[in-house]
Parts: sequence; structure tokens; C-alpha cells
Amino acid sequence: MESIAIITGLVGLVIGFAIAKAMEKGKASKIISNAKNEGANIVKEAQIEGENIKKDKIFQAKEKFLELKAEHEKVIINKDKKISEAEKRTRDKESLVSGELAKTKKMNEKLEFKLKEVESKSEFFDKKQAELEKLHRSQVQQLEVISGLSADEAKAQLLESLKDTAKSDAMSYIQDTIEEAKLTAQQEAKKIVINTIQRIGTEEAVENCVSVFNLESDDVKGRIIGREGRNIRALEAATGVEIIVDDTPEAIILSCFDSVRREVARLSLHKLVTDGRIHPARIEEIVKKTEKQIEEEIVEIGKRTVIDLGIHGLHPELIKAVGRMKYRSSYGQNLLQHSREVAKLCGVMAAELGVNPKMAKRAGLLHDIGKVPNTEVEVETPHAILGMQWAEKFGEKSDVCNAIGAHHDEIEMKSLIAPIVQVCDAISGARPGARRQVLDSYIQRLKDLEEIAFGFGGVQKAYAIQAGRELRVIVESERVNDDRAAELSFEISQKIQTDMTYPGQVKVTVIRETRAVNVAK
Repeated sequence: MESIAIITGLVGLVIGFAIAKAMEKGKASKIISNAKNEGANIVKEAQIEGENIKKDKIFQAKEKFLELKAEHEKVIINKDKKISEAEKRTRDKESLVSGELAKTKKMNEKLEFKLKEVESKSEFFDKKQAELEKLHRSQVQQLEVISGLSADEAKAQLLESLKDTAKSDAMSYIQDTIEEAKLTAQQEAKKIVINTIQRIGTEEAVENCVSVFNLESDDVKGRIIGREGRNIRALEAATGVEIIVDDTPEAIILSCFDSVRREVARLSLHKLVTDGRIHPARIEEIVKKTEKQIEEEIVEIGKRTVIDLGIHGLHPELIKAVGRMKYRSSYGQNLLQHSREVAKLCGVMAAELGVNPKMAKRAGLLHDIGKVPNTEVEVETPHAILGMQWAEKFGEKSDVCNAIGAHHDEIEMKSLIAPIVQVCDAISGARPGARRQVLDSYIQRLKDLEEIAFGFGGVQKAYAIQAGRELRVIVESERVNDDRAAELSFEISQKIQTDMTYPGQVKVTVIRETRAVNVAK
């Protein structure tokens, strides 16, 4: 039974396996047919897409071809245009060249004709020259027979006569030339001086011999005077300055011709009043410190001055002397400002004349150092000679020393710098307002000019302007007509010319004005 069951089971397994195989084969064949259908569809779609891509590529290739063809046609057209333009230019040049050749041909023909004319004239002139020489020889022979002199003897007499005439003519010409040169030289000199003055402008301030020390209140005056005046006496003894305490409110006057001592006294008073301790011992201490401070300031001023003017290699003692000039005055004119101005003027004028401007500027700055002597003995020596001695002592060049010593004609001028310094010194001192004496005469001259104008009838106002170089006259339009204004200008100029002494020239301008004024209400 068991074997039957086993056989039955095996038969069932075989049958089941066969059935499974048959089912699997049917399913596989179905899948294969489906795959074939799908493959055919894909191939068909690929063929369609390939055709489309092929058509697109062919279309693009056609478009590219048309585009390239158009560009190529443009290039060909441009080249044809350029070729036609070049051909046209070539034809124009050929026509121009042919025209020039024709002109050249005509010119050659004319030139050949002229050459032939010149040759014929030359032959004619040669013949005439030979005839003239022949006639000249015959005339010379006749003259020799008539005069009894040979040609050489006559020539010698003629030369002597011509020499005498030429000498007199030459002397006359030389004299005229010298006079003209003098006139021209004076004009050029005036031009250089005027240009120099115009290019250098400085402010002028007249210094006095007193300084005013301002106080916060009059109570400080009593402390400065001290008990029985001992403080003020100690201050005067220490500084050498006269201190004037009067009824002037809140002010003390310091009087001294030496501006250095006056400045020492002013600074010392300022320090004492600020500190509040005022007694003789303190005064002496403060004055000594102030004197030392002023000495340092003098050196600093000298250094700054030479640096500003571009002067190098100056001896320290000369630098100190330059600094001391700040506290000196000449006829009320500050000596340092005067020397700085003279130095600048010398530099400009030397440059105009082709002289070394640096050396001229150096001499101009140092020309008045003799006015700041160190000792009383030196005061007796003229300041120009003393300045020259100092410059020689401290190693300045001979031209600079000579210019310093000769600027007041105390020694002979030996270089061109010396007259330049002398002229520039005079220019600086003669500026209106520079010195008291010149200022007074300058103001008086302006007043005299205006008074002359007021001496004529019909003059309403008169103004002297341009430093006295022009006079503006305003006349009454009712009393003076246009013709009379012109006559008045001439009469005033003649009056000034005959009655006044003045440098240069004075321009007289007469102004006549008519105004009609009404008010609308």
C-alpha cells in the first residue's frame, strides 16, 4: 500500500510539473510577442523621429548656406566698391599727373626760351662791357693828359679826400649813436626800476619811540610804582626805559629810543603783573629772563628772515644782527622790513640786468647791519663802513662787502651789485609813507595838487589819486561846457608844470557830468 501511495505521489508530481511547464511556456510566448510588438513600435517611432531630424538639419543647412551666401555677396559688393573707388582715384591721379606734366612741359619750354634770351643778352652785355672798358681807358688817358696826373696819383688824392670826409661823418655818426644810447639806456634803466617797484609791494608802518602798556585796572598802577616808588625805579634801572605813569586810564607809557630795551620792559611788566609778585629782587630776575628770551627771539627772527629770502651760509653773528634789526628803526621805518624789501628789490633788479640775484639779495639784506652796533665805540663809525667791516670779518665775499660799504658813496663802487643796492635802498626809503619826512612832503604835494585845481572857476571837487600821479577834477556842468572842460584840463596841467616840482608826470582828468533826477510818487 505504501508503494502504491509513493508511486501515485510521484505520478502526481510528474503530471504537475508537466502542467506547470506547459503554462510557463504559454506565458513566455505571450511576453515574447508583446516585446516584438513594442520593439516594432519603437523602431517605427525612431524612424519617424530620424526623418524629422534629417529634415530639420537639411533646413538649417539651407538657411546657413543662404546666410553665408548673403555675407559673401556683401563682401564681394564692398570689394567691388573699393576697387571702383581705387580705380577712380587712380584715374584722378593720372589726370592730375598728366596736367602737371603738361604744365612742366610748358615751364620747360618757357625756361628754354628765357635761357636763350639770357644768353643773347649776356652776349650783348659782354660786348657793351668791352666797349665801356675801351671808352673808360680812353677817358682815363684823356684825364691824365688834362690833369697832368696818373690814375694811381689821382686815386691816392681821392682816397685821402674820402678818408677825411669819412672821418668827419663817422665822428658825427658816433656822437649821434652815443647820444641815442644814453637816451635809450636811461629809458631802459627807468623801465627796470619801475618794473622792480611794481613787482615788490610791502606794507609800511612808522614806528614810534613809545609803547603803551595796557592795564586791567588802575589799582595795578600803585603796585607797579611800589612803596615810595622803589619798584618803578628798580624797573627803570634794570631796563633803561623811562616809565611814565600819568592820568591816562588803565595804561602806562614806556619811553625809550632803543626798541629792544622797550620790548624787554614791556614783556617784563606783563610777566610781573600776571605773576602778581612785584618787588625789586623779582623785577631784576624777571628782566634778566626776559633779556635772555629776547636774545633767543632775535636769533630766531634772523634765521626765519634768511630762510624766507633763500639766503644760505650766513654767519651766526650776521644772522643775529639781522634779527636785531627788527627792534631798530630809521626815520620811523622798521629796519628789518626795510632790509627785507631792499633784498627783494635787489634780487628782481639783478635778475633783470643779468647779475647774480642771490648775491644781490644777500647784499641788500646786509646793507644796513651797521645800524645795529654792539658797543658805543662802534656808533661813531658810519653805518655803511661798519657793516662792511662786519661782513669782511664774518667771511662775506668782496662784492657783497663793497656793496654794503658803498651804498652811501663813502667808498668807491667796484661791482655792479653796489649801484643796485644803492638804488634799491633809495627806492625803499622813498616809498610814500615809508618815512616821516617823505610822508609829510608827499601829503603836502597831494594837497598842493588839489589846491591848484580849486584855483580855477567852475571846479566842484578835486582828488589827487594814484600817489599823486593823477588829478581828477569834477566841474559844474552848468558853468563849464565840453569845450571849456578840455581847455581847463590843459590850463591845470600847465599850472602844475610851472608851479610844482614832482617826479614823473601828472595826468589831469576833467569830468563833466549832467544828471536829470525825478521822483515818481
